[in-house]
Amino acid sequence: MYIIILGAPGAGKGTQADILSQAMDLPHIASGDLFRQALEEKTEIGLLAKGYMDRGELVPDEVVIKMVLERISQPDCICGCLLDGFPRNVNQAMALDENLAKQTKAIDKAVYIKVAEEALVKRLGGRWICRQCQTPYHATDSPPKVTGKCDRCGGELYQRADDNPETVKKRLGVYLSETAPVIDYYSETGTLLTVDGEGGMDEVARRIAAAVGGG
Repeated sequence: MYIIILGAPGAGKGTQADILSQAMDLPHIASGDLFRQALEEKTEIGLLAKGYMDRGELVPDEVVIKMVLERISQPDCICGCLLDGFPRNVNQAMALDENLAKQTKAIDKAVYIKVAEEALVKRLGGRWICRQCQTPYHATDSPPKVTGKCDRCGGELYQRADDNPETVKKRLGVYLSETAPVIDYYSETGTLLTVDGEGGMDEVARRIAAAVGGG
């Protein structure tokens, strides 16, 4: 089963994709992780992407698409995967569908985690991330056991510069203009599942599991 996790910054896509990935025994593919890995390993795509980023330019769709398609073509994804952070726009969504169709496959579900803007600003304003493994925490909703240290790997926690309320609102504006049309795209294909993303992590996970399981 091929599943996409959609939602605004702070909606909990990564956390919920992790939970669902384990429950369904499917690889969790986060585009951000792929970029970091490609840069660290200095792959052809990683070096190409780095060139754009060093110039302060956005990495073109064709580079992002190629990187994700290479990953989902690997043996562990033969029965499906969960995509998080991709597609970010309709062009990427269409390219993904075209590629899967060539393999007589398709996106089975696109799960949209819906969270109100006010809640997103609050979530992101208190978010802390591990420098080493990228595990997210929240100052009030899901704090680490030891302040400033990751429970998973012991790495240092930091707050991203763009996680302040004003910058968060700008990020949400970008999301609404570019990524929100992807929600309409999957609604039109009949694969969209909208899930209430407000509440506790386990509560949201149960809603997503019920939606995916019940179709």
